[in-house]
Amino acid sequence: MAERLKIAIIGDFNFTYNSHHATNLAIEHSQNLLDIEVNYYWIRIHEAAGFKDSQYVNYDGIWIAPGPYENVFFLSGVLDAAIKANVPVFVTGEGFKTLLEVLVRKYNLNPNQEKLISDNLAPESQFEKIEVIPTSKELLKLYKDLPRVELGSARYSIYPQLLTYLKNELIDIEAENQFEEPEVVSLKNHPYCVACMTVPQICSTREMPHPLVSAFLNMSLQWSKDNKRNGKTG
Repeated sequence: MAERLKIAIIGDFNFTYNSHHATNLAIEHSQNLLDIEVNYYWIRIHEAAGFKDSQYVNYDGIWIAPGPYENVFFLSGVLDAAIKANVPVFVTGEGFKTLLEVLVRKYNLNPNQEKLISDNLAPESQFEKIEVIPTSKELLKLYKDLPRVELGSARYSIYPQLLTYLKNELIDIEAENQFEEPEVVSLKNHPYCVACMTVPQICSTREMPHPLVSAFLNMSLQWSKDNKRNGKTG
């Protein structure tokens, strides 16, 4: 019998958005590769904002979907709570900036209220090609030592002083883009929290499921098994 996962996709779902439709398809591609069964549930951001902290551990993984978002303020609280729950978290698209902003607030990294993260530098309302160049040992292995061309509609720059602190204390840079800026990051001291500016699910196919999506589901499976061994419900 195939293993069964319960994944929450938090975002303001609209089937006409290619990135939202692709999110569903990418999960289906990877579940076939991994021989698991994935039950996924789209939860609107304002609904997730009403969750108690204990509700996050009812899921084996949390995927923060690409925007547009009805209320980014609510997304910040949701993302912070999901991270605290230690559930595997996967962020794609515009949520990348929200994750950085959560870290800035949590660790008081901007006492002077300066602009440390740029606004979206991508062309408005369209996808552009981004070269994702793996830099970490883990991502080199996932990407088979090769850069990948992804699609994204979000691109942000991080003020160098902030980036230095983040790299030293809070995040690992898993991949850069052709602009030599962080493209995929993970949180230190967290079992699995990965964020990427691109929307990798768009490039997933049945024949070639995207490795980041598969890695997220694989880690969610491990988290679920660990919970069961420890007598917890997931």
